[in-house]
Parts: sequence; structure tokens; C-alpha cells
Amino acid sequence: MDSITANDCIIHFNELCYISLNEHIKINNFSKIFILVDTNTHTYCLPLFLEKLETTSVIEIIEIEEGEINKNIDTCVGVWNSLSELDADRKSLLINVGGGVVTDLGGFVASTFKRGIAYINVPTSLLAMVDASVGGKTGVDLGNLKNQIGVISNPNMVLIDTLFLQTLPQNQMRSGLAEMLKHGLIISEDYWNKFKDLSQLKLDDLDGLIYESVLIKKVVVDQDPFENGLRKTLNYGHTLGHAIESYFLTNPYKPSLLHGEAIAIGIVLASYISTQLVGFPEDTTNNIKYLFGGYYGKVEIKESDYSPIIELLKYDKKNNHGNINFVLLEAIGKPKIDCLVDEAIIIDSFKYYSS
Repeated sequence: MDSITANDCIIHFNELCYISLNEHIKINNFSKIFILVDTNTHTYCLPLFLEKLETTSVIEIIEIEEGEINKNIDTCVGVWNSLSELDADRKSLLINVGGGVVTDLGGFVASTFKRGIAYINVPTSLLAMVDASVGGKTGVDLGNLKNQIGVISNPNMVLIDTLFLQTLPQNQMRSGLAEMLKHGLIISEDYWNKFKDLSQLKLDDLDGLIYESVLIKKVVVDQDPFENGLRKTLNYGHTLGHAIESYFLTNPYKPSLLHGEAIAIGIVLASYISTQLVGFPEDTTNNIKYLFGGYYGKVEIKESDYSPIIELLKYDKKNNHGNINFVLLEAIGKPKIDCLVDEAIIIDSFKYYSS
């Protein structure tokens, strides 16, 4: 697979990753190299990565606790302090080896430490490869509110080595799949149709689908890097999905949901709302519900949950002037942004999902 350039960031795949990385390190003569991992990637991914790294520079490992619940400013402060104590300077390099939590948080830490040091993302989860790998969004959560603090800042490069996927449990693979399914719905019916029967897909097919998913996001981000218009379409299913994720994360009586698991629910809800408001075909919505139900099962959302989830919608980053803005679909590949939705229709969408 060829490398992809998106918004001045080069994305390398598989065998090209380490050739490009080692050449980049050699050319730039970094004063020190820091590698950020979480407790999972430290064990399962870091040894694989270090085998391929060729450098005589000093390397320091910084570890954070895994999980979305640790994607916060307190964790950033810990990493900033570690960088400072280990004598990081403006010619240092931070390499983020992990899923979306590590790459989002690590990118934000690097972009703000000493007003910005170089960083490279090495996404090790399917979700991070197809979502966080392109676009330069960095950031952390504010309490249970998703990605409220951050900046748009591109890494020097992104290295997508699909061998890391062999370290993932099935639920993490399904989490990443939700973003790929979303790409098909908003951009390409041909791409969407490739996911109709995953049992027929081979590992080589997955490599190709990841590459195509990255290309889809690249096309969108290159046209609208700061999310003023077209890039909002990438948030299909995320308005309610993020609210559900936040609600389940902090409710002691609910199981925590992975990002993709919550987005899968959000996509079903957004598809129902699209049918009600902008003419998205009802049979397509039913097919989406059936397909997602087969991949993700059904999460119990009670009527008593509706109100607190809807209350969280006001923190969505697409909102402006007090309006809650949804991305809806008129047809597969034909999204419509900045749609206003009555609360009654949102409640009906929950009932549809649960029926």
C-alpha cells in the first residue's frame, strides 16, 4: 500500500512504517525520544515497536493508565511533569503508541509542551487507525464530556501497522468497525456494501478496507481541516453516540461502552431520525438496525435514561447559538449537516432502537 498525505501529515502503512520512521529520526537528530504508552500497549505493543526502532538516541518510556476514564487533564499533567523531569526540550520527539486515548492525549500533550514539540502517532487499535489517524484532532475529556479540551495539530507522521490488530480483543475490533461503517454511510454505498457479510472477509481484505477508510477521511479533512462544513459529516451518529458514551461512562449502574459501541447506537438513532426528517429510506434504516444489531447486540436504554442523555447533547461541539445540530442522511452518501431535531423525535428514536 502506498503512503497517503493528508493535511501535511504523511500516513505510512505496514512495511513502509519503520523505513520511514527510522529515516525521519536519522534526518532530524532529535535530542531525546519519548514513547507514550498505556498499561495495555506497554505490554502487548511496545516490544513489537521497539524491535523495529533503529536509533542511538536516548529513549524514555512514559506510561499512563488505560481507558477513556483516564483521558483527562490530570493525566496530561502527569505526562507533562514526566517530560519535564526527564529533561525534554523543544527538539524532543514524542511517539504515541496506543489507541485513540493515547494518540488523542499524546498529541495534545506534545502540542502544548513548551508550545509544541514534534510527535508521531502509532495507532494500535482499529478505531485509532481509521479515525484518530487522520485529521489532527487532539484533546481530552472534561469530566464525562467528550473531547472538550484540545487543539488541531498534525503529527509529523502516522504509522499504521496492522500487525498490532492481532493484539486486540474482539470488542475492540468491533469498536473500530463502527467508524468504518459510518464512512460507508456518509460517503460511499459501494464501501458500505463491503461490510454486509464480514464472514467472507479475509485479513488481506481488512488491510484494504482500512486503507480505503483512511482515504475517505483524508478526502473530507483535506477540504475542511477545521470542521466549518464538510468535515461535520464525519460526526454522523456521534451527537447522540457521544452523549450515550458519556452517560454510560459515569453512571454507576451502567456498563461502560467503548467508543464504537456507543457510536453504533448513535448511528441507528441518527438513521431513524433521518427517515423521519429528511427522507432517508425506511427500509435502509431497518437494514442498518438489523446489521448493527448482529454485530453489536442491543444495549438496554430505559425511558429514565432518555432525559439525562438528551441533557448531555448541549455539550456537543457542533452546536452553535444554543442550537443542537445533527448530521442526518438523505441517502447513503448524501449527508446533510446542521439539522435541528425536536426532542420528541429523539425520544422516538430511542424507542425504535429498543423495539
